Amino acid sequence: MSATSASSPSPAEETKPTAPPGLGRFHPAAPPRPERCELCGHEIDQRHRHVADIEAHVLACACRDCALPFEKRAAARGRFKTVPQRYLVDRDHVLDRSAWESLGIPGDTVFLVRNAAPSRCVALHPSPTGGATESELDPRTWHAALSETPLAQELRPDVEALLVRHIDGRSECYLVPIDICYESVGRMRRHWQGFHGDTAARIDPSTVFDLARTRAQALRSATAGA
Repeated sequence: MSATSASSPSPAEETKPTAPPGLGRFHPAAPPRPERCELCGHEIDQRHRHVADIEAHVLACACRDCALPFEKRAAARGRFKTVPQRYLVDRDHVLDRSAWESLGIPGDTVFLVRNAAPSRCVALHPSPTGGATESELDPRTWHAALSETPLAQELRPDVEALLVRHIDGRSECYLVPIDICYESVGRMRRHWQGFHGDTAARIDPSTVFDLARTRAQALRSATAGA
């Protein structure tokens, strides 16, 4: 082998561009993929709706055209339900200490949900490890704690939650869309595997309640105008 062939770069090596060391980290990242409706595939924006698949226990992103048919009450017995956008508050409801304690919640904040199939009442509350803990409530406990507020009768199974906080003998109770339970903590997923599926979510009660207070309409004025 000649000295030239041993030490000279090949033609490919001569023409290959060399980037200065370290510049790769300044290259712009690829733009994020647009989010799409999981029912029809059309592109959607951040203000899109969500549709609950009751059989699969999945919450899917949906465009307006796909969400609208499942928004009507007549479709409530079908497989799909559109998550409502309403926020209601019962300012007259007072949850006394014994009623709160009957729920068995270790903290001061809870989301209460009714599932249609199977029929059950569920409490979701922050856990000491920063996750979300789900527990099933006896219907009698649910009734004892919430029978005094019409919000419990207004609550739509699977797609809405009662957001309740009890501090120093004072209580707040809101009816909220089920998806804000995740959106408010920045953990909104494309698919929702039920409350028990998001065990890594950190629930920030102040964020959720700030949102509810801002958007909530008084229950009696809302039902009177319906």
